[in-house]
Amino acid sequence: MNWDYLQPVIIRFGNGRVGDIKDIAAEQGYENGLLVSDPFFIRSGLADMIVAESEGVLTGVFGEVSPNPDVTEVDACADVIREKKHGFLVALGGGSALDCAKAAGSISLTEDSIRKYHGTGVAMPQEHLPLIAVPTTAGTGSEVTCVSVLTDHANAKKSPIVSDGFYPTMAIIDPELTYSMPPKVTASTGIDVLCHALEGFWSKGHQPVCDALALHACKLVFSYLEKAYQDGQDAVAREKMAEASVIAGMAFTLPKTTASHACSFPLTNLYHIPHGEACGLTIDYFARINASVEDQRLERFAEQLGFVSVDAMADHIHQIKENMGLRNDLRDLNLTGKQVEELVRISRHPNLYNNPVDITDEMLQEMYLSLV
Repeated sequence: MNWDYLQPVIIRFGNGRVGDIKDIAAEQGYENGLLVSDPFFIRSGLADMIVAESEGVLTGVFGEVSPNPDVTEVDACADVIREKKHGFLVALGGGSALDCAKAAGSISLTEDSIRKYHGTGVAMPQEHLPLIAVPTTAGTGSEVTCVSVLTDHANAKKSPIVSDGFYPTMAIIDPELTYSMPPKVTASTGIDVLCHALEGFWSKGHQPVCDALALHACKLVFSYLEKAYQDGQDAVAREKMAEASVIAGMAFTLPKTTASHACSFPLTNLYHIPHGEACGLTIDYFARINASVEDQRLERFAEQLGFVSVDAMADHIHQIKENMGLRNDLRDLNLTGKQVEELVRISRHPNLYNNPVDITDEMLQEMYLSLV
């Protein structure tokens, strides 16, 4: 088996480490930085506090980032970078702020719109501004990946762009920043962590380093996600879920995600189901399907996690979602047969072809019908 491993992001992990930004900038010679922030942290005052503590290193804030960042927001951020001649970026927030900053940090060095590269197959230019990624959720793993997931609402399109230029220069994982997540967000982003780890493991592109990372991340999620959901001030649970998130990010960024993520895009785009919850909706279904692979890799993986079988693991995942109030079906949407057919069609996303078992339209239809 031939395989390669790459992780160019420098990781700084620990409580209070968001305060390292000024020192990092001095070490690296960064000046005139732009903070790209979720709007929540502008309203809460955290963004202003980080700018103030940077002592002039950060000179501007861009907060026009929605939960599923639109291509127009990336272009607007790039315009600000060009106009103010910003020299580096700090992204503060969940995957939305990080994904917007990744794309804007590359596109700002061109005269292009990000639309030129979104779902078109045109390769992104590799030159990019230095980016310090500061996640505030334990979920996306975007701080260590080369992926930016963007939406083009005007054209009803949501898809990831993959580029080595999207790797942040550095990631600061400060578990204390996740304390502000409400329970529903904790649940949704946490189940996304589990999806990243599982899909990275069973991906056609799996390899030994990422397999080990996936196992570690899954163990943490199964041990600590519900604790973090039940008590957002549980310091150990918050720290362990922050660890799980970054480890799962490294577990999937090279192998890439698979069927659950492919199905999540239309569920989010058409029915506004939060990304993590949309991924988690089908993860137990695809776990059962992927258990049929002849090499029994997933069965051994489930056993290492303490389950007697993949079916038992899938049952447990289903129960975790139930316990946290996440979706296990789509019944409340009252979908018609035509809408189910549309979900089947749009689910034929490139990630679907990364699944170890070939997923047919008939399998997708059976799955969606079981959910409605």
